[in-house]
Amino acid sequence: MQITDNDRSRIGEAISAAERKTSGEIFCVISRRVSTYLDVSLAWAAGAALLAPIVFIPLVLDFRWPGDGWEAAHEAAQAATTAQALALYALSQAVVFVGVFLLTRIPAVRRLVTPAGVRRGRVREAALQQFLAQGVHVTQDRTGVLLFAALDEHQVELIADEGIYAKVDEDAWAQAVAVLTRELRADRPVEGFAAAVDLCGQVLARHFPPRPDNPNELPDHLILL
Repeated sequence: MQITDNDRSRIGEAISAAERKTSGEIFCVISRRVSTYLDVSLAWAAGAALLAPIVFIPLVLDFRWPGDGWEAAHEAAQAATTAQALALYALSQAVVFVGVFLLTRIPAVRRLVTPAGVRRGRVREAALQQFLAQGVHVTQDRTGVLLFAALDEHQVELIADEGIYAKVDEDAWAQAVAVLTRELRADRPVEGFAAAVDLCGQVLARHFPPRPDNPNELPDHLILL
């Protein structure tokens, strides 16, 4: 998904238009990916490597049960067989570990094997970090709203400051989140952010009309991470 300077300007214009009707502030951020999920890949690789012997042991070890057959019982022969089995055991674990690790580094596979709760948690954490880092929480009346989209995770977060939560029910933002999610899925980020910003502006205008001076407390542009 490509975001051009013209796209950023269009989103900035949508923010400015929405904020003219309210004392609230709207801030937009797009993150390519909020986490490397290296720990997830390592966990899958380690788990697969531990389970690999269940498959490989019957293939690499020659189990012999008591019977009428003849066996070479010499200690040297037994030691060589054991060493070979252990070497194959270790090799199979290493191959499985590396193979699964590399497989889970493919973005589509990584998204599939990462638990939904982990992805949601990390997107939420990244959104909160941006909420604080961009100063959305330091507006005069605590009426800042952050729209955050995580592209690799295919998730959208909306965070409103405490001054808004005192007057606006959380469900009021559901339509804005739904519109942005739908448009991002269709690879239309500009249309999605413009529509979501307009909806957020309508909610803010109903509860926080513009002040006589109505300063612009946050930059009206999209941040790309």
